Amino acid sequence: MNINKNVNKIHVAVIGGGCAGLSASAALVDRGFQVTMFEASSQLGGRARTVVVENNNLMQLLDNGQHILLGAYRETLALLHKIGVDEKQVFLRVPLQMNMQSTSEKSSFLLKSAHYLPAPLNMLMGLLCCSGLSFSERIAAIKLMRHLKKTKYQIASDTPLEQFLIDQQQTNRLIEMLWEPLCLAALNTPIEIASTRIFLNLLRDTFSGDKKNSDILLPRLDLSQIISHPLSQYIKSKGGVIRLNRRIRNLQIEENGFSLETRDGKSSFSHVVIAVSPARIDKLVETLPKLKHALEQTKSYGYQPIYTIYLQYPPETQLPNVMTGLTNRIGQWVFDRGQLCNQKGLIAVIVSAKGKHQHLDQDELALKIARELSQVFPELEKPLWHKVIAEKRATFSCVSNLARPTNKTLQPRLFLAGDYTYADYPATIEGAIRSGIKCAEIIANT
Repeated sequence: MNINKNVNKIHVAVIGGGCAGLSASAALVDRGFQVTMFEASSQLGGRARTVVVENNNLMQLLDNGQHILLGAYRETLALLHKIGVDEKQVFLRVPLQMNMQSTSEKSSFLLKSAHYLPAPLNMLMGLLCCSGLSFSERIAAIKLMRHLKKTKYQIASDTPLEQFLIDQQQTNRLIEMLWEPLCLAALNTPIEIASTRIFLNLLRDTFSGDKKNSDILLPRLDLSQIISHPLSQYIKSKGGVIRLNRRIRNLQIEENGFSLETRDGKSSFSHVVIAVSPARIDKLVETLPKLKHALEQTKSYGYQPIYTIYLQYPPETQLPNVMTGLTNRIGQWVFDRGQLCNQKGLIAVIVSAKGKHQHLDQDELALKIARELSQVFPELEKPLWHKVIAEKRATFSCVSNLARPTNKTLQPRLFLAGDYTYADYPATIEGAIRSGIKCAEIIANT
């Protein structure tokens, strides 16, 4: 490994302990740099963190949201492997499948990847043999996949995804059963405004190369145990320093770098990586006029919520599948955490992006979700308790033609990390991790 000759003179401050900040810090300490991470809250992980819930004097650990990863998330999986996380122990890996259910039998849809075939034939065969679509609709979906492969998943100009699909002769039912659920799961943005280019980038990585790229990885543990805890231990084992509950009060340019002020006083650094969400950058860099252009871009961003509704049923409760999709409902994806995480009888339901559910209070939302589940799964009893976790600004809206800043800024030795800076992807763990690694690479090569 080529180590910068001035490595001993470089001390990097990483502001923010989410996936981007953690990956940047890990990559920097690997290169021998001094690193100090500042996290404003009491725990690392950002959106991928643990929430403690108390019910009947019993404490239970839950994810702040039920996450889905893909086999195509190569940097995430490589990073976890490097720090000693055993994928087989922490993830349930299954070939791509979509099991969409409704109260109407007509609305059911089942797609399973033909895992015995190489990509992209595994997906094409899955579409050909899927149930719930007419033969002409299956052919239309296959034609679109072949067209995308021929064009290398590229388009001349970005457009809203729904219009693109209509132009590609995808029927309303195809969009409802196949493309819209994928869009919400991947981009967390309504299909009528979502970026076609970014969606196609994900399809390219998922359905090109190794057929395992299209696998779904479902966490068996909360993401704090999978990502932030082992990463923080790795960073500290390499000499990195992590300071929790340390909000940055002031960031100033100095002759040889920067000064950062926290409740403990001021510290000096040669480089700074800002790894917070774009919504929180303004106050950090208000003293840095050279970042005005990047800020102007992020000020125009919209944001999308993610609601995770946890419903505790009797411990013997078990759904037919670990993961089920819902159509024409408020709930979108249902996870049986008893089968997945050994949390017996616990069901998690995801509601992505903006919708009519936002006018409901949390108890009303949980009640409606419970009613939907009882319609789809009539054998369910009444839930014993519920917990709604609402991330109202969970991700930026991944709309078409969205301006995205780069890692480098006009302020020398100050960099931005975060999923919003990785222009090829929407707001994902993979995008955040890639952006952090890229910042480390830039610092090492300057």
